[in-house]
Parts: sequence; structure tokens; C-alpha cells
Amino acid sequence: MTTGSPHQFVNRMPRYEILSADAMAVLEGGWRRLISEVGVRFDHPEACRLFRAAGQDVDDDGVVRFDPDFVLEQVALAPESFAVRARNPARSLHFGGDHMVFSNVAGPPFVLDGEARREGTHADFERFLMLGHVFDELDSHGGWPCEIDDRPIDSRHLDGARAAWLLSDKPPLGTVFAGEKAEDGMALAAIVFGGRDELERGPVLHGVANVNSPLRYDIAMTDVLLAYTRANQAIVVTPFLLMGAMAPVSVPAALVQQTVEALAGIALAQLVRPGAPVMLGSFLSHTDMQSGSPGFGGPESALGLLCSGQIARRFGLPWRAGGGGLTSSQRADAQAAYEAFNTMLPAFLAGANLVLHATGWLESGLTAGYEKFMIDVEILRVLRAEFTPLLVDEASLAFDAHLEVGHAGHFLGAAHTLERFRECFYRPLLSSTASYERWRRDGSLDTTARAAGLWRAALERYEQPPFDDAIRAEMDEFIERRKRELGD
Repeated sequence: MTTGSPHQFVNRMPRYEILSADAMAVLEGGWRRLISEVGVRFDHPEACRLFRAAGQDVDDDGVVRFDPDFVLEQVALAPESFAVRARNPARSLHFGGDHMVFSNVAGPPFVLDGEARREGTHADFERFLMLGHVFDELDSHGGWPCEIDDRPIDSRHLDGARAAWLLSDKPPLGTVFAGEKAEDGMALAAIVFGGRDELERGPVLHGVANVNSPLRYDIAMTDVLLAYTRANQAIVVTPFLLMGAMAPVSVPAALVQQTVEALAGIALAQLVRPGAPVMLGSFLSHTDMQSGSPGFGGPESALGLLCSGQIARRFGLPWRAGGGGLTSSQRADAQAAYEAFNTMLPAFLAGANLVLHATGWLESGLTAGYEKFMIDVEILRVLRAEFTPLLVDEASLAFDAHLEVGHAGHFLGAAHTLERFRECFYRPLLSSTASYERWRRDGSLDTTARAAGLWRAALERYEQPPFDDAIRAEMDEFIERRKRELGD
């Protein structure tokens, strides 16, 4: 198994656990009761057939009332960690343990470029993929950073998957909109890796199956879960809970519901393929009780993250954090920065293995922002530095520097400083440490303006990784054939 890309961050810091043993016991009793007495509805006939054959109580409406011990037996079949291979082996990733994977924003229909908010285009899609490739803080450029509204809706997933493979050699997030589109995505992955047998050998894609919360799996997402599992590709089973809308207005109640929804999908995956690579996903926040809008980046989001990581470890499962540089802000402003930090820091503290939406998320996920992308890269850089264990040894005590400087001197010219000044401290990418006068001379640029310059400069230095011409031709032939079949 791969140990991950050399750029992949390994979080060696202690985990921050806020749930006591008594609290964990109460939550366990809660999910056991909810999953057995209320159950989870599956609209997909195949899922109902599999659960019924496994001895679970399935009624005529597709509601499955589970034996909690059966669920735990299924969950125990899932691996505690697994690899996802990249087309460039040096970019392959390790999911689980202390390893963290950071991925670009995914899914927004709109794009914010400066002050201009507009529908996403194929050009925007490609730019976000290229930015995701340039910065080593991201392990995956994502797979769908914004909508491609200037391409036909039935076939734009093909254009997006092609761009994801060509523009970066990092592992992409797979196509997950529906079962047929997921199959198209895996067919393209098979072309890239040399055949369907290569997918069977181990995951090259990781995809997300979202629960249609509360307590329901619709046909589309179940199709995605089944397709990925049958093909031995990694699937992240993720409830989407906004307390007050898709879950009760209580963090403990939402944690219980999240556990039930995630474990039900993971149990299904293990019925289809024992040992299938899965992740327990979380995405827990709240609904603003005054506006009815989603709220991201508040204390509830942070608490949900801290608890979710602890719960995932209880089950021995890799964990996808529900943050991310999440925010409800409409602009790349102070609110966007502090809310993003408040959902990214708990992911580190709680030991997340996968962090989607790590860069670029705005407006509760409706918008992908270029300047916000750069703010989030800076947040990632800062946290990676903070969560690198401090080296304490004799050299770090710098006793010779004290002998040289003595009393009431300064260390700027000391030998210890001169030997280390280039790398002794974190150097910001985006933040300014200039004096006021120098800042004025340099144009009085605020954070957003500096971010705009940085993302444009990053695109200028982007270099497309090599791609085999024969494989490209085979991909294009498949895409053109599928577009004809889809009527585009």
C-alpha cells in the first residue's frame, strides 16, 4: 500500500476529543434506537433486496429497520485505511490513519471573480483545476469545482472528467451525479489506467454518495454507491445535515442521525463487496432560524466536526470532515476568512482524513471564488505549519546565541540567526507584514486584491503534466460516442 504523496500531510498531533465516555455511550444508545426503531428508507430495489436477504426488516415502502449488531458487523469489514492511485504514482494518496487529503471546492453553480458573480463555465472549471494542480497544499484538484453551464447538461460530466484527467496528475474526485454518469467516469478512468482490471486492482477514484437526509437514500445516490463499490472504487458516504431543516435543532440529535445514515450506507457497501473502501462522511451545520438560510462556519459546525472525528475513530473508519473552508459569506471578506478557519481548524484537531471544499467555497456552497481559493491556501499553509510537531533538541535551545549576544543585545546579527533566517519562520504567501508606509507605496492592496494577483500569477506558471496521446485519443473517442448516445 502506498504511504501517500511526498506532499501529503501527516497529522502527528494528538486528537482533540470533547466527548466523554458517558457521552459516547448516550450517543451509541441513540443511534442504536434510531436505526432499529425508525430505520432508514432506501428507494432503490436492489438495496432493499440485499438488506432483506441479509435478514433485516424491510417494509413495503423501503424502510429498513436494522439490527444494530448486524450493522457493526458490516462496518467491521471495511478497511481502516486504503490507497487511491494517481496516474502519476508520486501523487498517489493514503486515506486513513494520520494522513490528511485536501481537495478543491466541488459543486457550486456560480463563480466569483473579483466583484463579478456569474454562472460557471468550462473555462472557470479548467482554471480551478489548474489552480488545484499548482498548489501542493491540495492533494486532489477536485473533480467538479464549479458547474459547466456553457455545455449541455446531459454530457457536461464527460467534458469535466476529461479536463480533470488532462489538466492534473493528482487523483480527481470522481463523477457522482447519478449511476450512469458514475459509470461513464469509471470508464474514462479505466482508459487512463489501462483497463477495467486496473480499477479492480485498487481505487483510482474517490466519490461521494450523499444521503437524502433525513434518513433516506434516493435512487440516484444509491446507484452511485453501488457503482463505485462494485468497481472497487472508494466511496465517501456523507449525510448532509442542516439542523433545523434536515435534522433536529440539537447537535447530539444530529450526530445520532448522521451516524445512522452513514452506517446504513456503509453496511450496504459491505454487503455488495466485503472489504470495500469506504469513508464515514460528515457534513453537519445549522439553519439560521431568522432567515432560513444555511449557516456555515459557526460554533455548531466546529462542534460537529470535533465530535464526528471522535465517532469515526470509534468505528475504525477513515473520516471525511464536513469542512473545508466553509462560509456563508458572499464575498472573500473577513467573514469568509474567519468562518473558513473555524471549520478548517477542527478538521485538523479531530484528525480528518479527507477534507473536501478545502479551497474556494463561498455563499454556503453556491459560489466558487478565485480570491477565496487563495485565502484558503494561506489557511492550509498556516495550519500545516501549526500541526507539525515542534522539534525540541539541544540545537533548538540556541545556547551559543546567548553566549554571543549577552545581555540587552539583539539577535538579528547573531550567527544562529544568520544560519537560519531564511527558513526559521513561516513565510506568508498572502498575508502582509509590511510597514504602513511600504504598504502604501506598494499600492495599498488589501487581502482580496493581493489574492487576485496571486491566483492569476499561479495560472501563469501552471504547466500541464504530460499525457499519452494514444490514451487521449481513446478518451476522446469514448466521449464523442457517449455524447451521440446522449443526444448531444
